[in-house]
Amino acid sequence: MSAEKIAASWKKKQFKPVYWFEGEEDYVIDQLVHAAEHTLLSEAEAGFNLSVFYGKDASWSDVVNACMRYPMFSEKQVVILKEAQQMKELDKLENYIANPLSSTIFVVAHKEKKVDGRSKLAKLLKDKAEVLTTAKMKDNQLPGWTQQYMESKGYQPSYKAVHLLTEHIGNDLSRIANEVDKLVLNLQGRTTITEEDIETYVGISKEYNVFELVNAVGKKQLARAIQIVQYFESNPKAAPIQLILPSLYGHFSKALMVSGIQGDDNLAAQQMGMKSSFFIKEFRTTISLYGQEGIHAALLLLHEYNLRSVGIRNAGYDDASLLKEMLYKMMM
Repeated sequence: MSAEKIAASWKKKQFKPVYWFEGEEDYVIDQLVHAAEHTLLSEAEAGFNLSVFYGKDASWSDVVNACMRYPMFSEKQVVILKEAQQMKELDKLENYIANPLSSTIFVVAHKEKKVDGRSKLAKLLKDKAEVLTTAKMKDNQLPGWTQQYMESKGYQPSYKAVHLLTEHIGNDLSRIANEVDKLVLNLQGRTTITEEDIETYVGISKEYNVFELVNAVGKKQLARAIQIVQYFESNPKAAPIQLILPSLYGHFSKALMVSGIQGDDNLAAQQMGMKSSFFIKEFRTTISLYGQEGIHAALLLLHEYNLRSVGIRNAGYDDASLLKEMLYKMMM
């Protein structure tokens, strides 16, 4: 069952005795746990029937004892175990999970990884619990998710605003959501979000950012690309190399995919899983300037310099020097 279906079933007061949320995407897990903590019980019921534990501090026996209690003045009680991956002897929860109380809603947040699929606990969860396994969202899905999140708040963003934000932040849904929430507080009744808003309220330079660097590299504008890298050199927090290289890799890999698609921009966008054909023209520009051979060479360079950025075969170069050297090789 997806996160959306779980949330919808909760709104209908349809509950399972055990929910196990695991995996790498903290944002999805946090949203469900927040809903469990604040919406499954009324305020009056929660005073007697809500128990929250943290894996680092709680013992398995305390959690099980809480689960085994019966609710007071309510049909259900809610027991939440946060950061379960930090709990010692987590497998001791197995006996309760095998025979849970129907009057208890037990919600477990197990972040960072999945339970070992070969373990007895994993097999038991498969049979007895509602398990949601989360994974980090793919980079090409981030703009769509961000736009949808903004629209859910009642705002219509420009394409460039969405991509400027996602290229700057990267694959961190919690941070994207937080920045959007802070941003909309400053819009004073407007329902549109522009790149100027992102620059003003998120603190991203409209001219010197990862989005503009990718745009310059895609158009083979070496002087402009070096100018942006020099800005990053003077402002190290603006765009670390660990964010720049994946963004460039994403652009060239998408351009390579577009080069193999026959048809117009709308068809290419559809086959790429993109909501709009807005950026297909930019990929076609990259294809015409680099050709398939040049794109392959760029992807190989990005792989090489990614290794060098983490110290492999790097003769003492700093990040800015690595980027400049790579861009010269890529575009000359």
